[in-house]
Amino acid sequence: MWKDFKAFVMRGNVLDLAVAVVIGAAFSGIVKSLVDDIIMPPIGLILGKVDFSNMFLVLRDGTKAPPPYTTPAMAKEAGAVTLNYGAFINNIIAFLIVAAAVFMIVRMVTRWYIKPAPVTVTTKPCPFCTLAIPLAAKRCPNCTAEIAA
Repeated sequence: MWKDFKAFVMRGNVLDLAVAVVIGAAFSGIVKSLVDDIIMPPIGLILGKVDFSNMFLVLRDGTKAPPPYTTPAMAKEAGAVTLNYGAFINNIIAFLIVAAAVFMIVRMVTRWYIKPAPVTVTTKPCPFCTLAIPLAAKRCPNCTAEIAA
């Protein structure tokens, strides 16, 4: 069983997948920082100094402390039940950035590996009527002119 497991783990696809997961996790951290620290602050400033990460709705007041709560963390600490829609907005933007990056990478890789099939010429224009005829034709099927070899 150990030998089979070792053979499975050492296959190229499994190692490629492991590397992709590690790189994806690191990329996710970069994208989260990009969204939280670079993209959302200017958007929040344009919309009137709104901090999306602190946008939430209290569904039930906390048992440890009464409202108002200024952050979701403060509400959670007080035992309140919240709907954190600002964090959800940040996650949607992060997802769109990751999806766009993956799309661009896949598109780039497919352009590298998928080459168009060479075009084989099977017809030529008739010298009299200029319509396409087979290369081996001795007479044009359209205008019935004889084609010189």
